[in-house]
Amino acid sequence: MLWGRATDQAVIDGLLDRARAGRSGVLVVRGEPGIGKTSLLGYAADRARDTRDMRVLRGVGVETEAEIPFASLHLLLGHGLDRLDALPAPQAAALRGAFGLAPVTNRLLAGLAVLSLLAELAEGGPLLCLVDDAQWLDQESAQALRFAAHRLHAEGIVMIFAARDGFDPSGLPEHRLPGIDAGSAAALLDHAAPGLAPGTRDRLIEESCGNPLALLELPRTAPPAYDRSPLPLPDRIQQAYAIRIAGLPPDAQRALLLTALTDGGDLDVIVRAGRELGIAPAALGVAEKSGLIRIDGGRVAFTHPLMRAAAFRHGTYDLRLEVHAVLARLLEHQPDRRAWHLAAAATGPDETAALALEQAARRARDRDGNAAACAALERAAELTEDRALKAGRLTAAAVAAADAGQAGRAKHLVERAAELVTDPRSRARLCELRARIAFDEGAPYLAHDLLMQGAEELAALAGTDEEGPGGQARQDRIAAGLMLTDAARNAWQLSDPDRVAEAAARLHGLGLRPEDGLDPAVQAVTGAAVLLRQGPAQGVPIMRDMVASGGRITSGAHTFRINAAFVAPLVGDFRTGHDISAAMAEECRAAGDVGKLPLVHVTLAAAELYLGRFRDAEATAAEGLRLISDTGQRNRAGYLEGTLAWLAAVRGEADRCAELAARCRDRFDANHIVNGLAWAEWAPALLDLGRGRFAEALDRLDAAMTGPVRHQIQAVYFAPDQIEAAVRLGLPAHEPLCRFEEWATASGQDWALAVLHRCRALVEPDGERAHEHFRTALRLHAGSGRPWEAARTRLAFGERLRRERDKGSARPHLRAAWETFERLGARPWAERASTELRATGDTGSPAARGEALSALSPQELQIVRLAAKGLTNREIGARLFLSPKTVSYHLYRAFPKLNVASRAQLAGLDLS
Repeated sequence: MLWGRATDQAVIDGLLDRARAGRSGVLVVRGEPGIGKTSLLGYAADRARDTRDMRVLRGVGVETEAEIPFASLHLLLGHGLDRLDALPAPQAAALRGAFGLAPVTNRLLAGLAVLSLLAELAEGGPLLCLVDDAQWLDQESAQALRFAAHRLHAEGIVMIFAARDGFDPSGLPEHRLPGIDAGSAAALLDHAAPGLAPGTRDRLIEESCGNPLALLELPRTAPPAYDRSPLPLPDRIQQAYAIRIAGLPPDAQRALLLTALTDGGDLDVIVRAGRELGIAPAALGVAEKSGLIRIDGGRVAFTHPLMRAAAFRHGTYDLRLEVHAVLARLLEHQPDRRAWHLAAAATGPDETAALALEQAARRARDRDGNAAACAALERAAELTEDRALKAGRLTAAAVAAADAGQAGRAKHLVERAAELVTDPRSRARLCELRARIAFDEGAPYLAHDLLMQGAEELAALAGTDEEGPGGQARQDRIAAGLMLTDAARNAWQLSDPDRVAEAAARLHGLGLRPEDGLDPAVQAVTGAAVLLRQGPAQGVPIMRDMVASGGRITSGAHTFRINAAFVAPLVGDFRTGHDISAAMAEECRAAGDVGKLPLVHVTLAAAELYLGRFRDAEATAAEGLRLISDTGQRNRAGYLEGTLAWLAAVRGEADRCAELAARCRDRFDANHIVNGLAWAEWAPALLDLGRGRFAEALDRLDAAMTGPVRHQIQAVYFAPDQIEAAVRLGLPAHEPLCRFEEWATASGQDWALAVLHRCRALVEPDGERAHEHFRTALRLHAGSGRPWEAARTRLAFGERLRRERDKGSARPHLRAAWETFERLGARPWAERASTELRATGDTGSPAARGEALSALSPQELQIVRLAAKGLTNREIGARLFLSPKTVSYHLYRAFPKLNVASRAQLAGLDLS
């Protein structure tokens, strides 16, 4: 029975009821130790079993296993391994690797595999998945479970985490358990400890703060254990447990310590270790009768985590060392656990234990368990006496910490390693690692300088080493080149022409050779430096060649192709940029390479936006942000949030545009990456322009050109907006026209030349010459694949013709613009076109083309397009990181909107 938890129980009941109706739900139950989190999970399990219609899976975070990759996930899903063959092959392989059944796994793909496996287990009915003590989940298990939880939708699955503070929910819904009310506390005390003196009873109710465990445990001890002391409540409860432990026979006390130190509470291991320690098996029975532990199904568990802590503290230091040594001998067949017990048994430098931990770290890295590898290497370094070996292990630990997204921990480890490092190559490696950490922490200027410093040291070494095909000189030269490339990329994101130029100059001074394989990188850096320093006429041709080369590669060469996709907007070749990004996205999905997808989504969403595929861009950006949250690549979020802000501006969604733009500015303040800021400055101005607030639009864009945004490509692309706003206000637009003209001429792209002619028409006072510019623009727009820009040109031409009272000639242009804006969802622009059209005497409605598609959500549109190609729900789910049931749910909602009744009918629809 739960006292005082009616509201909390109702929350659980609601989740279970929705699951029975086919809808999934997730909840993180928060609270201090003893507040009743585990009891609430027990209530959920009982309610699920009462109706006999819901399967229950239970898992738990184990404090002693928090450094073993996927340990908690195995506890939760180990009984579902017979369903692995039903999963797509890459997902099944990922889980087999996670569970130690295969050598290597992809920890990010493991999250999708967890989602698919849970969906499989829910095929026969709703499923309840309970995870207790989530604050002690190993990082890999926690990441996989959060990935799956974020994507639960229509599977009939409930996932509930119970956690103290310290568990990162990553945006999952939370429910905090408060203390129970005084009346419920009194009822619980009357039930658990009847006959208390009134004064004692009242003090307990007051001092327990409604904590049920305190109400149960403190009455068992003498009054001093719950007097008005300054101890935090969990410590006072633990003190009460210590008193209970002290009252047990010595063998039972030692059995409790052994249980506290045994990973996962394996009964067989505890009994065998007990024999070696001279502990009679009956001692476990005595401990169980005390209520401190429970024995069930070959496992021994403390009835509350605070009991385990009390048992640990009660044991003497010498006895703890002895227990760890015995467990290390017994766990030869479990090398990772053995390594940690060896380390715990060490009292000083111990190379045997250090080497075992280093090997455990290597196994963890093979399974993408970077957090576990970091912990093992850090402890190995502590047990290492040799300075060089210690420095190497600390450096490796720092790399693992950075890979795990633990920037603060990585920084601390680097500083410890730096105190021991003397050779220049190791110093250069630390510079590179420090730069990576600095960038992640929002200090890109420091990151740039550190990369330049490290590259300088390696370049000096390369000039003195013996040369050879695979010699050290070549390795140093390549390493320096890669660091300089990263430095240039940082400088570009900072909009710092001087730093880009310096990196480019040093890169050329390295004497790199074709066989070093860095020619594409050198080309990109050179082009960026020339573009920023000398202008588009000199820089664009260099970069155009790189984009074309990237477009010719059909697979592999990931770094070169993603760089080519990033460069594509700089030369205006959105179609090639889109094709590169789309192909790479398909490759990443097929290979399950989730970690590379966020960066690909950045380039793909931008290409889709510029090509006028606004709904595709929104879907790609939204999915990219979800993946960024899953993978911890927060520095890339500004790109995608900026894309969404621009799309919101086009649609006239003022509040959403302002919110997203504010997020971009906040990110710029934190990390100084200018690309997101550029979108944040452009989007509100575009919103103003669409609504006819020309002065506000011009002020925003003029202000943007006084800061770092002026070096970004967006400054070229919003120049036509500056021109239009200035013309509307009767102001000159010479500078933005020259800016766009120089770039458009260098790019040679038809769409860019079309927009240039539109801009010339806008500033041209002579009507006939303006008309000729408009007509030339429309010819160039034909087939350029940029409907947004073509509609803008037709609107501007129609507006001019209408003002010149040529209403008959204006109508076709205005109607075409109206229909395109409607199809794109550009409401303010459609209203402008509609107002102009009515002024010509045309009061008809725009064509209905695209109305059905506009009713679909971006995710529904993605799913419908894949279904139209003949993909099954399972195949669609694997590509979009959704469960098959969620795919089915979205199709069920989409069919009525499209006026179809089956998948076969989708093939006949225009879904472009």
